Amino acid sequence: MSRQSALQYLSLITLSSLLAACGGSGNGGGSTPKPSSAAVSSSSVAITSSTAISSSSSVVISSSAPTSSSAATVSSSSAMTSSVSSSAANVTTLIKLNQVGYKPNSEKLAVIPAVAATTFTVKDAYNTVVLTANLSSAKTWTPSAESVKLADFSSITAEGDYTLTVDGVQNTASFKISANAYDALNAGAIKAYYYNRASIDLLEEYAGVYKRAAGHADTTVYVHESAATSLRPANTIISAPKGWYDAGDYNLYIVNSGISTYTLLAAYEKYPTYFQGQNLHIPESGNAIPDVLDEALWNLEWMLSMQDPNDGGVYHKLTSKNFSGFVMPSADTSARYVVGKTTAAALDFAAVMAAASRIYKPYDATLSTKMLDAAKAAWVWAKTNPTVYYSQPSDIKTGEYGDGNVADEFAWAAAELYITTEEDAYFADFNQSVGSADVPGWPNVKSLGLISLAHNIDSLSYVVDKDLLKSRLNTLATNISSQKTTSAYGVPLTSGDFYWGSNSGALNKALMLTVAYELDNTKTNYLKTAQSLLDYVLGRNPTDYSFVTGFGVKYPQNVHHRPSGSDTVAGSIPGFLAGGANGENKTDCTTPYPSTLSAKSYLDAQCSYMTNEIAINWNAPLVYVSAALQNLTE
Repeated sequence: MSRQSALQYLSLITLSSLLAACGGSGNGGGSTPKPSSAAVSSSSVAITSSTAISSSSSVVISSSAPTSSSAATVSSSSAMTSSVSSSAANVTTLIKLNQVGYKPNSEKLAVIPAVAATTFTVKDAYNTVVLTANLSSAKTWTPSAESVKLADFSSITAEGDYTLTVDGVQNTASFKISANAYDALNAGAIKAYYYNRASIDLLEEYAGVYKRAAGHADTTVYVHESAATSLRPANTIISAPKGWYDAGDYNLYIVNSGISTYTLLAAYEKYPTYFQGQNLHIPESGNAIPDVLDEALWNLEWMLSMQDPNDGGVYHKLTSKNFSGFVMPSADTSARYVVGKTTAAALDFAAVMAAASRIYKPYDATLSTKMLDAAKAAWVWAKTNPTVYYSQPSDIKTGEYGDGNVADEFAWAAAELYITTEEDAYFADFNQSVGSADVPGWPNVKSLGLISLAHNIDSLSYVVDKDLLKSRLNTLATNISSQKTTSAYGVPLTSGDFYWGSNSGALNKALMLTVAYELDNTKTNYLKTAQSLLDYVLGRNPTDYSFVTGFGVKYPQNVHHRPSGSDTVAGSIPGFLAGGANGENKTDCTTPYPSTLSAKSYLDAQCSYMTNEIAINWNAPLVYVSAALQNLTE
C-alpha cells in the first residue's frame, strides 16, 4: 500500500484492530538476519526451489529459506560487526555500503563514521592492499543527524571480493564487484510478483518452501451498489480472477496496478534483450513470451476483467469489505466486491492497456488488439465522465487510492494511445495536460507518459517537440543530481523524502535519472546519482538494512505481508522491497521505533505497515532501476 492510500488505511482502522491483525508484537515468524541465498549467474538467471548453488559459470537463486552463507552472497558492514575491539577508541557505528554489489565501472561509495582517520584501505580476497585513499571531510546529514565521511573506491574495477577498513572504526566492510551484480536482484524483484499472485496454487516446483494453496479465486465477485448500473445492478455476480495482491493485504486496486504493471512493461520496452534472456522459473517459463511479460500478463488479464463491457468504464478496486487478519490467502473466504467506477481507474487502465498492446503485439496479435480496443473504450468513458472521483462507501474499509485531480492521468493515457495508435489527435490531450517532469507515484503519473515518449523518441511524429521533452527530463535529472553533491551521505534525499514508502520514492528518482541519461549519455552524473539511490536502498543508509528481503546481509525479516507473516517459514518471502524509513507520526506498533529522526525511523516488525509493508508499486521501480544499471554500467 503506498503513501496516500495507507494514510486513508490508518484513518479507517482503529489501533486495537490493527494490533490484533498484526499479532500485536509484530513477530511475523521472523528470525535474526541471515545472509541471502541469492547468487549471480554469468548467463541467464534462474529461480528454482532448490538450494542456492554457485560456481563461476552457473548459479541458481533459491526459493528455499536462506539458512547459510552462499559463495555469491555479498558480505557487508551492515550485519558483520567484528569482535569487540581491544581499543576503546574504536567506534561501533558501522560502515554503510551497498550490500549486494557493484558493477566494475560503477561509482562506489561507502559512508564512514566521522572518526579522526583521514584515509581508508581496501584489500582483495588475498589480503593484498589494492587501494589506500583519502576520506572526504566530515559533514552532517540532517535526516539522520549523523556526521560522516565518504570513501570513494570507484577506481577498483576488477571483479572479486574486497574488504574496506578505516582506523578507529570497529568493523570491516566487505563488498563484491561483479559484471552480473544486479541480475539476481532483478530476477528476485520480479519473482516477488509471482509470490503475490491471487487465484493460483503456488506449487513447490516454482515456489519452493513458499508453496501455498490458492486464495481468492474471484470467480464469484459481487457488483457493489457503488458500481451498479441498470445492466449490472447491485449484487450481480461477475468473474475477475488473477491479479496481484496489492501490498500486505489481499485486495486488488486498478490505480496502483496501473503504475506497477506499466513500470514492468516500460523496463521491458527499454531493455527487451536483457529480459528475453531471463528465466524466473515460474509456471509459464519456457513459452514463447519473456518471463517478465508472462508475469505482467497475470495482472493484465485481471485488469481486463475489471472493465464493464457494457460501457467501457473500469471498476476502481476488487476487495472484501474489511482488511483480513494475518491469515494465508486460502483462509480468507470473505465475500469480494468490485467497488465504484472512476475516471482515474479508467485512465490508468487505458494507459496500461495501450502500452501493453504495442509490447505484446509481436507475441500475440489477437491479445494486442483486445488490449487496444479496451484502452480506447476506457478512454471514451473517461472523456465522457471526466470528474468521477472515488468516494469510499460507508461499508467498505479497505484502501482508497482516491485522487481528485486526474489531469495527469489524462496526459499519461493520451501519450500511450498516441504512441501505440500513431494517431496525432491523442497527443492534443497530452499537450493540454502535462507540465514539467517530476518523480512519479500512483497519484501523479504524468511523467510516465514522458518515459514512454522518451523510449519511443525516434518514432514520434512532428507533433512532439522532442527538444522540449528532453529539456523537461534534463531539468528534473539536473535538480535531483544537484542534491547528491551537497548530501553527506551522497544521496539526493532530504528530510522531506522520508514519507510512507520512501524507498519507492528514492527508486523512482533513480528511474527518471536513467531515462534522462539514455537521452544524453554524456550526463554521467545522472547515472552516478541513480547508482547512489540503488546503493541507499541496498544498505548505504542510516538504518543499516538492505531493504530488499533476502538480498544483502541484513534485510527485513518481519515485513507487513500476510503470506510472510502467516506461513511456517521463518523470515520474509524474498524479493520484496520494504517501504523504508518514515518521518511521519506513527501509531501502528506498540513496539517503540528506534529513532524519531526521519532517516532512522524504521522498524523491522510486522505491525509496522508505515515502514515495513511491501507493495507492488514499490517493487516496480526496483525492477526497472536494477535492469537499467545492469545494462547501462559496464
